[in-house]
Amino acid sequence: MSTAAVSQIDEVKSTPWSGGRSPFNVEYGKMMMWFFLLSDAFTFSSLLIAYGALRFSAYAWPSAALVFQSVPGLIEHGAPLVFVGLMTFILIMSSVTMVLAVEAGHRNARKEVIGWMIATVIGGLMFLGCQALEWNHLHSEGFWWSSIPTSPEKLQEFFAVGVPYAAQAASAHQFANLFFTITGFHGFHVFTGVVINIIITVNVLMGTYEKRGSYLMIEKVGLYWHFVDLVWVFVFTFFYLV
Repeated sequence: MSTAAVSQIDEVKSTPWSGGRSPFNVEYGKMMMWFFLLSDAFTFSSLLIAYGALRFSAYAWPSAALVFQSVPGLIEHGAPLVFVGLMTFILIMSSVTMVLAVEAGHRNARKEVIGWMIATVIGGLMFLGCQALEWNHLHSEGFWWSSIPTSPEKLQEFFAVGVPYAAQAASAHQFANLFFTITGFHGFHVFTGVVINIIITVNVLMGTYEKRGSYLMIEKVGLYWHFVDLVWVFVFTFFYLV
């Protein structure tokens, strides 16, 4: 084999499907973020699959329209899914502001990045505040990990008429454990995202990324924030709609 042939084989290819050092031309940190989000998606999928398996194998299940029918501090009954709808709107809007922050970063518009990142942080904090209110309300109703309303009459308020108390108690325990575990796990992700966004915003204020000449870090944290929003869509569907 000639020297020329060997050098052609050993040459690093540069076309998208030729392999080489960077076959998809993706920055290392962004690729690692995608790997992390993929592994996290498996965790959330496992939790939601477990919820679905228990939900549809149970004799009865608490009705979402009866459990989530209040607006904490304003309306006690008769407003099913209104409050969680507000929570969902807030989180989706925070995803919009994150998109605008990433777009401003591509233009190296530092002041716009700061404004949109602050709006994203505020949206995340508002969502966490709403979730805390919802948790507190459910706790006041008697739901918690391994805890359900002690009064059979109170428990009956969350089920269709005619469901035996034994079936109510069993499924209510499963519902409470899964609800607080899954929404708590998601809330932890939102809290983590808020902390990361605050750190990134401080870096933007200090001019860190302007000195680097790239706002790629905004795009990386944006991927995480969009993932958190997407997961909430599935949590919302499983717990509040199905």
